[in-house]
Amino acid sequence: MKLVKARIISNSEILPNIYLMRVKAAEIAASACPGQYVMVRCGAGQDMPLRRPLGIHRIYKDGIALLFTVVGRGTAWLSQRKTGDIVDIFGPLGKGFAIHPSSRNLLLVAGGVGVAPLVALAEKATAEGLSVRLLIGEKSSSKIYPERLLPSGIKPVITTEDGSLGQKGMITDILTKFIPEADRIFACGPLPMYKAMAKMSRKFGNKPVYVLLETVMGCGVGACLSCSIETRRGRKLVCKDGPVFELSDIIWDKMVAPASGGRY
Repeated sequence: MKLVKARIISNSEILPNIYLMRVKAAEIAASACPGQYVMVRCGAGQDMPLRRPLGIHRIYKDGIALLFTVVGRGTAWLSQRKTGDIVDIFGPLGKGFAIHPSSRNLLLVAGGVGVAPLVALAEKATAEGLSVRLLIGEKSSSKIYPERLLPSGIKPVITTEDGSLGQKGMITDILTKFIPEADRIFACGPLPMYKAMAKMSRKFGNKPVYVLLETVMGCGVGACLSCSIETRRGRKLVCKDGPVFELSDIIWDKMVAPASGGRY
């Protein structure tokens, strides 16, 4: 873990209220893996004392990219930063996605801006010669992650709730037909998506399913216990034991969505 004064290389609004920021932070990039996150200090005063947890979207030799939605004062402040500005970043943190050596075909399931950490995973997997199928579900076409920004060779299967792009419906409506071709499944999205996946657990058979949880984090190092959750292996901390967990390990009936969706 490193505490870095990272220089912003670029920061742009790629979708309504969704920003893509790239920062120069080679020290963090050197040890980062898909599924991990960083804690970002927002603001210069004492009005926002807590850092904001943001998932690592892409990993470069000289730094990382962050994809975030503006939902509160912290992310609003971050969205206004310009090229050349400095942001205080701590990371990489948490346990990310692990690609098993025997894996050949990965199925990635993204609900909304949950595509953020899956892009880094798709990039790593394709670089290792693995087959990747990416499913993206959103409310409408205006919120779908731009295909031009995906790793080369990745063509997503899309669903929208209003039918404006791809198949009409929820991503979980089409998920089962892609399970047979996959040997491992990775997902990131909202709590209702995870609960729907948990209800179809028999459809996955003995194939491992890994999900990335988002919750309010006060510190990122396990000191404040604000991200404690109940699992079948006892209480765990999302910040240290996760944010990636096996779908079957979580007691979903006791999971409550954070008021800010995890991004504040």
